[in-house]
Amino acid sequence: MPELPEIETIRRGLGPLLVGRRVLGVLVRDRRLREPVAARGLLRLRGARVTGIRRRSKYLLLDTDSGLTLLVHLGMTGQLWVADRERARRPHEHVVIALDDGRDLRFSDTRRFGMMHVVRSDRLDLHPRLKGLGPEPLDGSVTGESLFRATRGRRRPVKTFLMDTRSIAGVGNIYACEALHRAGINPQRSVGRIGLPGWDRVVTSLREVLTEAIAAGGTTLRDFLNAEGEAGYFACSLRVYDRKGKPCGRCGRPIRRIVQAGRSTFYCPRCQH
Repeated sequence: MPELPEIETIRRGLGPLLVGRRVLGVLVRDRRLREPVAARGLLRLRGARVTGIRRRSKYLLLDTDSGLTLLVHLGMTGQLWVADRERARRPHEHVVIALDDGRDLRFSDTRRFGMMHVVRSDRLDLHPRLKGLGPEPLDGSVTGESLFRATRGRRRPVKTFLMDTRSIAGVGNIYACEALHRAGINPQRSVGRIGLPGWDRVVTSLREVLTEAIAAGGTTLRDFLNAEGEAGYFACSLRVYDRKGKPCGRCGRPIRRIVQAGRSTFYCPRCQH
């Protein structure tokens, strides 16, 4: 599944291609997604000009001058890119949005877990998908002190806490594993047993790993492609994720894999306490 760095990479790539463009038309080829595509809703975008593109957690938000915002989630295998209009269609293309420069904004999703909604811009915070999301890990509102205070008396494992979007928005499995390894904290450790210095290390490591992944263009996993259809390159920098049995870069001990909340967790049993 594309995670925060992949979504941010796509956002940055799409910005120059979309901002200022006017929507000429919308074609829904296949409504079948996790939540069926509402063709009438998308057709409300006709004539609107794109004024900006934002990211909230793992969602993309395309704002327009009509007071409407296109809310997009890529699910497991979704792709969103700009292509010349004469370019042949890809398999599993669900939606094609015609732009006024002769190109299309296209959305495809092989496994159909993605979604596209048109929402009133002034009511975005009330949308069920956005309401209740925690702070963004890169905007400065997440600090070691804020997490320390929020976790007093709580027992849940730190890995599942980091992946809870109500705690912090958009920290996915890969980057939670990587940040905890850098911080030297065992993913099974109870959040209530992590002191302020430990949370400071977690926040610093989380920002580092996310920033590095964004700079590298995201992690090459499954069907992730950026706005130009290119893969990311952060995978070569992963220290623990998907490295079960391989030596830890710090101590040489084999990386261990466990399952937490139905997700694979990778860590070093010697370096992470």
